Amino acid sequence: MLNFKEKIAEAISKTVNINKEELESYIEVPKDTSMGDYAFPCFKLAKELRKAPPAIASDIKENLEIDDKYINKVEIVGGYLNFFVNNSILVEEVLQEFENRNENYGTSNIGEGKNIVIDYSSPNIAKPFHIGHLRSTVIGGALYNIYKYLGYNVIGINHLGDYGTQFGKLIEGYKRWGEEYNIEANPIDELTKIYVRINNLCKEDESVLEECRNNFKKLEDGDKYCTEIWSKFRSLSLKEFQRVYDLLGSKFDSWNGEAFYSDKMGEVVKKLEETGKLVESEGARIIGLGENTAPCIIGKTNGSTTYATRDLAAILYRARNYNFDKALYVTSYEQVLHFKQVFEVAKLLNLDEKYINGLEHVPFGMVRLKEGKMSTREGNIIKLEDLLNEAITRALKVIEEKNPDLEEKEEVAKKVGIGAVIFNDLSNSRIKDEIFDWDTMLNFQGETGPYIQYIYVRTKSVIEKAGYLPKYEDINIDILTDCSSINVIKTISNFEEVLKQVVQKNEPSILSRYLIDLSQSFSSFYNSNKIIGEDKEKQDTRLYLTNAVGTILKTGAGLLGIEMPSRM
Repeated sequence: MLNFKEKIAEAISKTVNINKEELESYIEVPKDTSMGDYAFPCFKLAKELRKAPPAIASDIKENLEIDDKYINKVEIVGGYLNFFVNNSILVEEVLQEFENRNENYGTSNIGEGKNIVIDYSSPNIAKPFHIGHLRSTVIGGALYNIYKYLGYNVIGINHLGDYGTQFGKLIEGYKRWGEEYNIEANPIDELTKIYVRINNLCKEDESVLEECRNNFKKLEDGDKYCTEIWSKFRSLSLKEFQRVYDLLGSKFDSWNGEAFYSDKMGEVVKKLEETGKLVESEGARIIGLGENTAPCIIGKTNGSTTYATRDLAAILYRARNYNFDKALYVTSYEQVLHFKQVFEVAKLLNLDEKYINGLEHVPFGMVRLKEGKMSTREGNIIKLEDLLNEAITRALKVIEEKNPDLEEKEEVAKKVGIGAVIFNDLSNSRIKDEIFDWDTMLNFQGETGPYIQYIYVRTKSVIEKAGYLPKYEDINIDILTDCSSINVIKTISNFEEVLKQVVQKNEPSILSRYLIDLSQSFSSFYNSNKIIGEDKEKQDTRLYLTNAVGTILKTGAGLLGIEMPSRM
């Protein structure tokens, strides 16, 4: 498709003698269409050109040579140059591109030959899969889909929390009270009761906590009893987790959790020893990271390893086996310090600079209850499976009220309920905290997942009513010159650019916002234009645009992990 940003950047580069790729990265799409289709902020050049932004804008405009076939007006507003594209060319280019690519509209080859590892979801074995895990699961899943759509080779890893002192606690609790709990019938709930109980005992008795730590050391050393119990906990937990993943449509390429690296940490420790920077401190083994950062603990006082050691072993393994260009870690912002320490220590592992530069933490805000932070230790959590099932139940209730004769109501309710939860999580900047509230999460009005699904269903029903899909050669682009049609076309044209912005910032909410904008622009188009019943040429043209909107809504929602119902 014609790249207007590229043409604008190319024309500007000839007036200021600056690389067009750099200039293209500065070009913005104004939210207010009266400010043009594209805007170039001249203050970005003020330091280099040693001029005030308005003067730079004036100089560029005076010397600008750009084909008016593509750009029909350029305006100066303060330090901005605003560009207005030729709408006829825009409509022709966008719809021709859609005709050529259809369900692949917006795909790209920018990721060709590049490997992306995404570490996400990663619940803890033998603990409830609660709503605090929702964010990592859906943010990571959306990034996985979008990177893949843009041509990257993506490896999705569920780095399960299946190792650590918590298992020493569970093993101790199981030793003491295992016969009192029916773990086979209801594994996660029963193991949680054991965990809360042993955790309380640890608070009361330091010697019990020491026994728990020793259990984990035995597990690391391959003790038969501890290993058998751990294996049982892991197997039962994964079966439970899979039900949630099936509801969310989550898939992973690797389930290698922390335990997978238990025999790979020795190499990490050896490499760190060779640097001379691994030192003892109060019985533990640490790497100092300067005055402003807490040291990274590599070995505990009892000789057992740490979360950081396992993450370092994972970096080594992933570099060798996946040859990654980027390794993303999608976890809460509470782990910012942890990853700062790990990435800094990774520089001591003799890895190629490519791998060190590719390490990136993708933090997100916490999901909190109105009463405060959730804690498995205290037992105040909301299980994700319960949340998703409640969402489906509430969606079904709405459908029963509004469209009781709808076919396959349960299947539609599942798509609407799950979609509402996923979209709610991805609709705001990932770094913001989310206060969990049933009414907010399951609101079916306004800028929500169900609204996007409703607009998609409307596009399908219009086409169904017409009884056919028009061919591209039967449409007349001159019919799509009214404001509402142009707004839809302009929004469609930005789809690929939006996806590129998502991966540049690892921010799925950019796509969520786009889908709302596309839905709202189509709603205006629908209300402003008679689609069916006009003369055949107008009907064909507007039907074609309607189908394009529906296709892109379905594609975009699918990238977020949301399924579209055919009816609502």
